[in-house]
Amino acid sequence: MTGPLDGKVALVAGATRGAGRGIAVELGAAGATVYVTGRSTRARRSEYDRPETIEDTADLVTEAGGRGIAVPADHLDRSAVRHLVDRIARERGRLDVLVNDIWGGEKLFAWDTPVWEHDLDNGLRLLRLAVETHAVTSHYALPLLLRRPGGLVVEVTDGTAEYNRDTYRVNFFYDLAKTSVLRMAFALGHELGPRGATAVALTPGWMRSEIMLDAYGVREENWRDALEREPHFAISETPRFTGRAVAALAADPEAARFNGQSLSSGGLAKAYGFTDLDGSRPDAWRYLTEVQDPGKPADVTGYR
Repeated sequence: MTGPLDGKVALVAGATRGAGRGIAVELGAAGATVYVTGRSTRARRSEYDRPETIEDTADLVTEAGGRGIAVPADHLDRSAVRHLVDRIARERGRLDVLVNDIWGGEKLFAWDTPVWEHDLDNGLRLLRLAVETHAVTSHYALPLLLRRPGGLVVEVTDGTAEYNRDTYRVNFFYDLAKTSVLRMAFALGHELGPRGATAVALTPGWMRSEIMLDAYGVREENWRDALEREPHFAISETPRFTGRAVAALAADPEAARFNGQSLSSGGLAKAYGFTDLDGSRPDAWRYLTEVQDPGKPADVTGYR
C-alpha cells in the first residue's frame, strides 16, 4: 500500500508525547519517513520524568505505515540541532516537512500569577524552551527544506491568532510564548513564501494528551469519565486529530493558500474532511468562544 506522503521526509521536533507524537504517527500513516526528536529516551528521562519516549514514538510511526527514526536532541543545543539536520541531509538528501512542536513548559508556569510574583527563572526557562528552540531549529533546518519546492513548516502553538489577540492566556510568560509562536509562522510565511515553501501556525483544541488524561485520572478508553469533574471536556480531541491536520496540509499541493496563517485542527477538519479517531470533528475554539468562555452549560451539540 502507498500513501500520499510516500517518499516525503519529515522532522517532528518535540515528538515524545502529545501533539508531536500524534503528528508524527499520522505523517507515518500517510507514508512519510519521520525523524522524531525529544529529550526523553529509554535510557534517560527529561525533567518531566514521564514514561513516554521518542523511541516509542518512532515505533508507532513505523507501525502506522511510515518509517520512524528517533534522534535524541535538546533543541536549545545548537550543535545537536545542526548535527540532526546534517544527518537528515546525509541519509535522505531532503526535508519536506518541519514541525516545530517543542514546548516543555508544563511545570514552569503558575496560573493567574502576575509577572512580578511569578518565579522568574521558570518563566525565562519557559520562553527559551517554547520560543528559542523553534528559532534554533528553523535556522538549521530551513536551508535543507528549501532545497526542493513545496516544503511545509508547521509551528504548533496553543490558541488561534484571533483568540489569543483578545484573550489573556494563563499568565505573562505563557501568553508571550504562545503568541510568539503564532508570530513566528507569520514571519516565516513572508520569508518562505517567495522561496516556494509554506509556513503556518497550528493549534490543537482541548487535547487529550497523556499529561491531560493523567490530570483527570482517566485513560483514552474511558476519557468521558472526566466529564463529571469537567463537563466542557466533552469537546476534547485526541493528539491524532492534530496529526491528521498536518498530514492533510503536507499532502495538499495547494497548501500555500494558507501561508502565514493561523489554523486550528477543527478548522482544517472542515476544510479537508478528516475526522478524529471516533469519527467526530470537534471544533474546540469555536466552542470555547461561543459556549465555555461565556459561561454557558456544557453542550457540544453542533460542535463535534
